[in-house]
Amino acid sequence: MDHITFLVAVVIVTALAFDFTNGFHDTANAMATSIATGALKPKTAVLISGVLNVGGAFLSTEVAKTISGGIVDDTLVTPGMIFAGLVGAILWNLLTWLLGLPSSSSHALFGGLIGAVWVGAGEHGVHFDKVFEKILIPAVASPVVAGVAALLATYLAYRITARAREKSVTKGFRLGQIASASLVSLAHGTNDAQKTMGVITLTLISAGALGHDAGPPVWVIASAGLAIGLGTYLGGWRIIRTMGKGLTDIQSPQGFAAEAASTTVILTSAHLGFALSTTQVCSGGILGAGVGRRLAEVRWGTAGRMALAWLVTLPAAALVGGVSASVVKHGGTFGTVVIALVAVAVAAFIVTAARRNPVHASNVNDHHEVSVRTATPAGVGTPA
Repeated sequence: MDHITFLVAVVIVTALAFDFTNGFHDTANAMATSIATGALKPKTAVLISGVLNVGGAFLSTEVAKTISGGIVDDTLVTPGMIFAGLVGAILWNLLTWLLGLPSSSSHALFGGLIGAVWVGAGEHGVHFDKVFEKILIPAVASPVVAGVAALLATYLAYRITARAREKSVTKGFRLGQIASASLVSLAHGTNDAQKTMGVITLTLISAGALGHDAGPPVWVIASAGLAIGLGTYLGGWRIIRTMGKGLTDIQSPQGFAAEAASTTVILTSAHLGFALSTTQVCSGGILGAGVGRRLAEVRWGTAGRMALAWLVTLPAAALVGGVSASVVKHGGTFGTVVIALVAVAVAAFIVTAARRNPVHASNVNDHHEVSVRTATPAGVGTPA
């Protein structure tokens, strides 16, 4: 424990804070369609998702190893760089949550780390070949694969049940959605919780508390799983509204198809150690399910804004991570304190802005768009 300095402890706490934002930012991945179709009540959905996220964290550590020893050179990384990268990821998560945009928490984390290490250790500190292989290729391929699979599954679901009673079909697929949404939650814990495990493991390696190429200790796995589970339980209602209502008017057969396709892609990638974005996978599945139902309305404007956010996420987080790393590198402890205070101030501003137009369990299905007001209506004080 001599290696656990104050800065290392701060980085670990910050990593768990990111994991928490990852949880409420990505609740929509698993439960948006089930909430939208009425298969699960909103609060029941986030409770199930939170518990299964914790369970999923214990299933595999392949993605964690990709983060801790794959995309950056762990012999050159310092806890200060990791702290700076986490700041970039957290602020991007909060900003996109405010706007109701299902951007990638994973790419925010990767971008923050890449920017911070690039500034802090130089270009040779980033393994760009691994970034291309393990992050960029899956980022392009995974939503397409999930979308095509969901499209075919949706088409087949409606063809097979064409002569059945609509009420029976709806009831059957809603029951199926409970199982498929639960599997997405389990898969999300398997993939996304591991990213924070990887960051904490990388921090411990850089501080000399763990050996080179070490895997995450049990306490790291447990704490990362609990943090993402708690964040998931609180529910990222703003993004749930966008994914459940904003992309397409989804019905229960579509929801089941989208969730089943997403689960398959996420679990396969976790097994192979690909640190993909579960948000992109699930969004691709929902779009594919929308296209797969004849006469379904797909809101391509919303999809376009999401795609733009996907493109901007990694470089935007890298920019914030790089600037933060520069301040930490040249300012030492004082610079670290300054970055921490600025991050807290920006986060507080974003949360305050969200309270002006709250989205919660009671109104999550009322509209398909998330707006941000500039003035606070009288009597509003419920967190979004």
